[in-house]
Amino acid sequence: MNMKEKSLSTLEYHKVLELLAAECQTEPAKARALALRPFGTIPECERAQQQTADAVYLMGLYGSPGLSGVKDVDDPVKRAEMGGTLNMPELLRIMALLRAARSVRHYLENQKGEKTSIDAYFSSLNGNKYLEDRIAESILNEEEMADSASSKLYDIRRQIRQSSSKIRDVLNRIVTSASYAKMLQDSIVTQRGGRFVVPVKAEYKGSFGGLVHDVSSSGATLFIEPTAVVELNNTLRVLYASERDEIDRILAEMSAEVASFGPSIRGDYQTLCDIDYIFACGRMAYRLKCLRPRLVENGQTRLIRARHPLLDQDRAVPIDFSIGGASDTVIITGPNTGGKTVSLKTLGLLTLMAQSGLQIPAGEGSQVAICRAVLADIGDEQSIEQSLSTFSSHMSNIVSILEEAGEGTLVLMDELGAGTDPVEGAALAIAIIERLRQMGARVAATTHYAELKMYALETKGVENASCEFDVSTLMPTYRLIFGVPGKSNAFAISERLGIDRSIIEAAASKVDSQNKQFEEVIAKLEEKRQALESRLAQAEKDMREARAINEEAKRHRSDLEREREKFLMDAKLKANEILGQARRTADSVIDEAREMRQKAKDGGDVNLAAARAAFRGELSKAEKEVAAQRNEKKAMPLPRDLRPGDVVEIAKTGTKGTVLELSGDNVTIQAGILKITAKKKELSLLENEKAPEQKIKAQKRGSSEPAATISSSVDVRGMSAEEAIMEVDMFIDHAQRYHLETVTIIHGKGTGVLRAAIQNQMKHDPRVKSCRSGVYGEGETGVTVVTLRK
Repeated sequence: MNMKEKSLSTLEYHKVLELLAAECQTEPAKARALALRPFGTIPECERAQQQTADAVYLMGLYGSPGLSGVKDVDDPVKRAEMGGTLNMPELLRIMALLRAARSVRHYLENQKGEKTSIDAYFSSLNGNKYLEDRIAESILNEEEMADSASSKLYDIRRQIRQSSSKIRDVLNRIVTSASYAKMLQDSIVTQRGGRFVVPVKAEYKGSFGGLVHDVSSSGATLFIEPTAVVELNNTLRVLYASERDEIDRILAEMSAEVASFGPSIRGDYQTLCDIDYIFACGRMAYRLKCLRPRLVENGQTRLIRARHPLLDQDRAVPIDFSIGGASDTVIITGPNTGGKTVSLKTLGLLTLMAQSGLQIPAGEGSQVAICRAVLADIGDEQSIEQSLSTFSSHMSNIVSILEEAGEGTLVLMDELGAGTDPVEGAALAIAIIERLRQMGARVAATTHYAELKMYALETKGVENASCEFDVSTLMPTYRLIFGVPGKSNAFAISERLGIDRSIIEAAASKVDSQNKQFEEVIAKLEEKRQALESRLAQAEKDMREARAINEEAKRHRSDLEREREKFLMDAKLKANEILGQARRTADSVIDEAREMRQKAKDGGDVNLAAARAAFRGELSKAEKEVAAQRNEKKAMPLPRDLRPGDVVEIAKTGTKGTVLELSGDNVTIQAGILKITAKKKELSLLENEKAPEQKIKAQKRGSSEPAATISSSVDVRGMSAEEAIMEVDMFIDHAQRYHLETVTIIHGKGTGVLRAAIQNQMKHDPRVKSCRSGVYGEGETGVTVVTLRK
């Protein structure tokens, strides 16, 4: 095994391929997955990456294409092309393939988005509806052909049924006849050798005429074909032979049709296997929560929030890792079991995955530089059979690495120089790194040696990185910190594991003073780094909260403006309605006046004055209503609770003032030199005129402030049913407040108890319009999707 292949095994690349193969549904796709190797050029890598990305995109829109039932048809098709006759299971396998090809061909028929790099695979599928239907209509299952496969077969089977019925009628008369009752062992009709017989007692062999076809194990019963049905049975046997001949003819005919479409069928099979492989890459990316990395030729590999693909993705601690650019070498230090080796493997394995066209479990912005080879010496490969010690096995690997390393290679070395004299081991490690750098390789190595830490501090292009260790808990955090060398913390870990304190103190006193000072400097640097990181995290949190409060205030102002516009519009509509009514009333009175004037000409003006008075009364009433509407000013709904210092306006009078105190529903206001008491519902809050020092705060619910935005999902995994229902109830309150229409409750699959409790609660919640379990791409039965009432 050469070093490249050995490194793939060392980094457990084959286990990633096994995960990929498990996502495949066809055998050729599985074989392709297990044989996958990294590509050597960016165009090859980008082509495979684009196909994977397009598969992920299409699965999000339409789910995975259905490939169930697709099995290898190469051998049956070849045999048919050579003139052979296929059996029913083989023909059914071909039918399943043709059905899948037709179904998958229409997978993108409703595609409305942009074209993808894998569209051509779908459009190249041929299918064959004629042959698919021919087989489906002719073969019922792997052992039975349909009567309708041919008119001749239908006629033969009709005759078989008629002959069988005649034979049974004759035999039934025999077994029910009183004259035969004493001769029969049982009053039944059965079959032996494909011929109808009846069970006769052995002692009546000579008395019961017919042919003996079988004898019971005890010899007491003979299975005799009565003479009366021998000819009928002969006819039936001939019909059965005709049936077999016709079935063979039909199978041969369909086999010939398969042969005529052979190239098309084989082409569809290969295309379906290609589609299966591409979507398997997409499904693995979805399952491992992967993203597409940016690929570069000679730049920096920069992994952001990267996770080892073989670890539990929900529990793995993400790391950031950079190599290349200003620093072509990284020296990783820190405690044992602190994550040094996992960090090294993560870098190597994610590089291999990216170059194989697979997405990687890392965050947005991750970038991978294409490598000519990834060479790794990781783990203790001590061999008793080969008489190799730990040091010797490592050096044996290093020899192979030095032979293959060069420009464009990534070299990963775990515990470089370990297993021998520390002074010599450290010197040898530095010399090896120097040689690899001279050869143009990028190097990432782990070590406990202080000499390598100093080498990284003093050498341009070499950077220290450390696995973080929490001194308060004496436990590793598994985070990788760049720019600072790490401590091995052997004393702290030993004491935590139970080594006597006096032994620890004795060991500490024997440490070289210069080395001790160096370790103390590292410890102080780490303390300062953690303090600065904590302050930075707090500052970022404060900034996010400030932004949230600002967004909340903007929303409140926007809501207030909308309410004002609505009130003004309602007022205008009402005023127009009153004026319209007044005009209609005036028109009516004028019409009546004209009518009365006409009557006055004929008979006097007795009622004219009364009409004029009524007219003036109606106009006066309308004018008062319009004036009242114009002067009416309603209080705006308060966007939040009032506080002392708020500037408000009394709606009825237009008086503005400052809130002094609140008592229940009553508010005391300072308006100039006057103190006024008013009801809250009579007041409008003038936020633009509030005191400069006043700050807008988000409304509170319980003890925690809601963010300016609310997530559309809530995670209740691990809770009891009661806890989960309470959490979901509060979440739906928030969702309705922010006008969310659809939300997702993440409860996990488990035993289904939590899902059932939540869905039952949702079905009886008046705020809920409908609820359902998730589909593929949403979380399936691990989530419940809820539509809320508006």
